[in-house]
Amino acid sequence: MHDFANKTALVTGASRGIGAATAEALAQRGCHLILTCARSMDALTALSVRLSNTYEVPVTPVRCDAGDAGQVAALFDAHVHRLDILINNAGRSVTGLIQDLTPEAWDALMRTNLSSCFYTARLAIPKFLEGGGGAIVNISSVWGDVGAAAEAAYSATKGGVAAFTRALGKELAPSRIPVNALACGFIDTAMNAEYNDAEREAIRAEIPADRFGTPEEAAAAVVRLLEMPDYLTGQVIRLDGGWI
Repeated sequence: MHDFANKTALVTGASRGIGAATAEALAQRGCHLILTCARSMDALTALSVRLSNTYEVPVTPVRCDAGDAGQVAALFDAHVHRLDILINNAGRSVTGLIQDLTPEAWDALMRTNLSSCFYTARLAIPKFLEGGGGAIVNISSVWGDVGAAAEAAYSATKGGVAAFTRALGKELAPSRIPVNALACGFIDTAMNAEYNDAEREAIRAEIPADRFGTPEEAAAAVVRLLEMPDYLTGQVIRLDGGWI
């Protein structure tokens, strides 16, 4: 997918961080955008207006909880008439000991981080087939590969995203629809703002690149995955500065 002009992309969790940076990277290349978030509609609307005015592309902001199957179905019914690119970015983290996590919190995390990929993909695939092709990039985490203490639930969701990516890549390979994931290390986003200065310094010291990644770097990696031949599929690519 080397020509992005007039392609339609759906980016979930697009109000900030990696989602917002990815939306901008796609808008720069002429993509029509459908952007969603569950809560931060003021930020999403402001981003949509800025991208539309700056890059002269249609941008549709929609309040949609990607972890809610009914809301995703309504999103597709009302707004997704054609689709070429799906970026599953919606996600959140929960830090703490597993014995302190409630079943309700576990279920909510699973819906947001993992089930959302299923809810969107199952509806995106028919759109891809109707249009003659498409591509999916799921945003995962290095903790989905190796796990993290005090983030067992989050690690489980991202491990699920990695497995889902590998399996769906095989399933859609005959249709030449690539499915890949970007496993991010420590990206300097609002989701990681819970760490204090001492904790951030300790994490930075573990990263060979000696710094945190940026949302713009993650967005550039997403675009590069979309630009690759469709023979690259079912892969989970780490972006972590050599951390893991």
